Amino acid sequence: MDRINVLWVDDEIDMLKPHIIFLNQKGYDVHTANNGGDALDILKTRSFDVVFLDENMPGLSGIETLAILKENYPSLPVIMITKSEEERIMEDAIGSNISDYLIKPVNPNQILLALKKSLENKKIISEKTTFAYQQEFRNIGMEISNNLTHSEWMDVYRKLVSWELKLESSKDESIFEILQMQKSEANQVFSKFIEKNYQRWLSDSSSNRPVLSHTLIREKVFPVLDKKQPVFIILIDNLRYDQWKILQPVIEEFFRVEKDDMYYSILPTTTQYARNAFFSGLMPSEIEKKYPRYWLNEGDEGTKNQFESELLGELLKRFGRDIRYQYIKVLNLNAGRKLVESMPNLMVNQLNVIVYNFVDMLSHARTEMEIIRELAGDEAAYRSITHSWFIHSPLLDIIKYLAEQQVNLIITTDHGSVRVQNPVKIVGDRTTTTNLRYKSGKSLNYNAKEVYEARNPDNVFLPKTNISSSYVFCRRNDFFAYPNNYNYYVNYYRDTFQHGGISLEEMVIPFISLKNK
Repeated sequence: MDRINVLWVDDEIDMLKPHIIFLNQKGYDVHTANNGGDALDILKTRSFDVVFLDENMPGLSGIETLAILKENYPSLPVIMITKSEEERIMEDAIGSNISDYLIKPVNPNQILLALKKSLENKKIISEKTTFAYQQEFRNIGMEISNNLTHSEWMDVYRKLVSWELKLESSKDESIFEILQMQKSEANQVFSKFIEKNYQRWLSDSSSNRPVLSHTLIREKVFPVLDKKQPVFIILIDNLRYDQWKILQPVIEEFFRVEKDDMYYSILPTTTQYARNAFFSGLMPSEIEKKYPRYWLNEGDEGTKNQFESELLGELLKRFGRDIRYQYIKVLNLNAGRKLVESMPNLMVNQLNVIVYNFVDMLSHARTEMEIIRELAGDEAAYRSITHSWFIHSPLLDIIKYLAEQQVNLIITTDHGSVRVQNPVKIVGDRTTTTNLRYKSGKSLNYNAKEVYEARNPDNVFLPKTNISSSYVFCRRNDFFAYPNNYNYYVNYYRDTFQHGGISLEEMVIPFISLKNK
């Protein structure tokens, strides 16, 4: 391994020889200068990995030298050393983006620790994280193999997401592959869990079921409305739990997370079904029967979610919630900017619901546009582009505005998405739905072992477009492919993010309660 080159700049450099000898023995090559001008001249002739810089020197001061260093070598780590504990000097140094700050007198171990923090911090953290996951791998595996409850599955998914975020910067690709295999195993067992319990949940009004799309407002939002402060629900379409976790640090600058919770999306995990259920408090077949004017089947013309505001109004009316509310849907940048300007007008409402559609558009664009496929090539990149959008979006301005008000803020979603890998063959007629993660139709032909079947849609409270209609759902990271043009179809859709089926990523989704700081 190449030795690390250190430039140490101090007008009393001769007094630091014991420290320099100590670092040489530890594998560092230390070069010295006793003033800022000489240090800048040396930097013109060779490169260094890090600079130790004394703050109090004759001629160019440490702060002045630091300013020139950062202008010419912005990525070069600088560790400031000073006798002064004056706050102004510390602020000047920190404001110049130093890597660390030490107060004289310093001992050799302090110097060594500062070097490791500046140069080897990421490597050390990565190694420790990898080791910690190796220790945890067996525990998670044992949990997955147990007969978990719906809340225990939430805990397992939290752990998997947490490890994925910790390990994604690891240079150990093999450990990341092991995590992906464990996620796949978890999804396989989770799919069996859903198949075993889903129908019972829909017909069971007891507490032995999770909060589902159609029970969420009643069970989670109504108690918040009782607190008498305005309630804002921001529903980010197609937001997975891992995407929430990378947005969380940004939001926590303005709000305190009161509860980091989850709920289960209904099947199919798509906007048409899950979000209509969310706002109506009813399952899709119940909406069709009770409010036929507000339900469009897949073959019908028109937008399938155009009556969400009306369905929300009917839900509030059914449960005697005579409150002032507003529903806003943001589909593009201009709509987001206009909403920022009109935020003060919403403060008179007891309930405001903002549906923000970006992540869902990103998912679809990634499938259809080559440049987006490259930008969001894998899970980490998909999260990264979501983060980048959020910090530059009007949605963040909306959250900043709400942080200055006395409100209860909820951030949630209607369903997630999963990166699909494995094709499952299916045959249907022209009336079969086009979604890659579920199919509905009257003449479906498939291998029953590869799917979750709902031969009688009534059992899962889904509409029937035909008397012989049935539904089938993909599990884990599978996707449906037709035998015709099979290879082209598979290559085009493999590695895209889809929703509609059964996976932790699609069904176990965030419901976050936030309070003003």
